[in-house]
Amino acid sequence: MCRDCCCGSSKVTGVDHAAQTARLRAEVPVRVSECLDVCEQANVIVVQPSAAGRSAGARPVWLGLVNDADATEDIVTWVHAGGPGVAPLPDILDLYTFTPPRRRAGS
Repeated sequence: MCRDCCCGSSKVTGVDHAAQTARLRAEVPVRVSECLDVCEQANVIVVQPSAAGRSAGARPVWLGLVNDADATEDIVTWVHAGGPGVAPLPDILDLYTFTPPRRRAGS
C-alpha cells in the first residue's frame, strides 16, 4: 500500500488513513511503500498474488481511489478468499482496478 506524498496524506480528504492501514494490517500481510508514482489514483493498494496465485499465473492487481471503509473491507474479503489467481476479482473491486504506467528504465 502506498503511503507517501499523496496516498495516506491529508491531500486525500475524508479518509481515516491510519484506520485503513491498521485494518488491513490486522487482516492481511501489508507492505507500506513510498510513492508509487500514480498520485492521481490515491489511495493506492497493490494486491500481490499468493504462491498459489503466482503458480496460476496471476499478476499484482493495482487498486486506486480506495478511499472508503467499504472498499477496504472488500479487499480484505477478497484476499481472505485467495486473492489474485485464486479467487475471482469481485465486481465491486473491478471499479477500482487500473493499469499503472510503465516505468522508464532507471526510474
